[in-house]
Amino acid sequence: MNTWQTYHAENAYLGGTLDIAWLEVFREVAARGSLTAAGRALGYTQPAVSRQVAALEKATGARLFDRLPRGMRLTEEGRFLLAHAEVVLERMRAAADGLEARRNLAAGRLRTGAIDSANTELLPRALAAFRTAHPGVRLSVAEGTTPAQLGRLRAGEIDVAVISRYPDQELEGGPFGLYHLLDDQLMVALPAGHRLAGKDTITIADLADEHLLQDPGAVPEWRDIATEMRTRRRSAPVFRTVEEKLEHVAAGHGIVLLPLSTAVFYTRPDVTYSHVSDIPPNQVCLAWDATRRSRLIQDYAAIAADHLPVASQAEPDRSSPA
Repeated sequence: MNTWQTYHAENAYLGGTLDIAWLEVFREVAARGSLTAAGRALGYTQPAVSRQVAALEKATGARLFDRLPRGMRLTEEGRFLLAHAEVVLERMRAAADGLEARRNLAAGRLRTGAIDSANTELLPRALAAFRTAHPGVRLSVAEGTTPAQLGRLRAGEIDVAVISRYPDQELEGGPFGLYHLLDDQLMVALPAGHRLAGKDTITIADLADEHLLQDPGAVPEWRDIATEMRTRRRSAPVFRTVEEKLEHVAAGHGIVLLPLSTAVFYTRPDVTYSHVSDIPPNQVCLAWDATRRSRLIQDYAAIAADHLPVASQAEPDRSSPA
């Protein structure tokens, strides 16, 4: 008897009265027209096949076969039941195959989320490696801020997300499982002719009189500083992309803060970067609902850790080319 037959013979029932194994035997007898031939195909003895057919007829209250001198022939009731048995058996087979595929990470779905800075290299590398390892798993991505991703995790809308947090920051609304991927220091983008341009590192105090072109809510690590600077100047416009922010920086309208992993992908001759030395780096982590257990999430975390972006170890050009 094969694995599938053993599975449904021992574990599966239809409506609490019809054993799925009876339906498998019934279908085989109907196809071969012989108890002996059906038993040979299924790995049963002829008496065992006969008992299971009799049990099915008793459970249904119907005579399913005409017993002929040289075999078995379906009755009208038998033909009616066979059509339904085929559907049931195929659906059970598909269910068993699907469960087995999920156990082997060969199928299923993984809904991911990511903060914007992860979309430059970290997320694409992780997704590409995951697709290579598990081509049968369907992937989806939702972009947004850390609070938005945590909200999606709480609501069950996504399975795992790349987020950013302060070192040792407690995340509200958990419990969340966390996997630390990398530390991402903050860089300040300055116009090439700025008084601080070319300095490797600067401090918060150096930026006290600068105009911040960002909403503090989009950079919670800088909320207090950004609020203080923005109260001295006009309100900052809303920018949709990194490119837009850097256009305004290059024009001398203000400064923006970017993670190092993003800054290395947005170099241009009229913008320079400096590290703000007294701001601790953000921790970029994978987060998921800690009450859930999933091999897909575990494997995704391992793959992401093995495919960290080269950019996370690099430095952007700090000064404009000569």
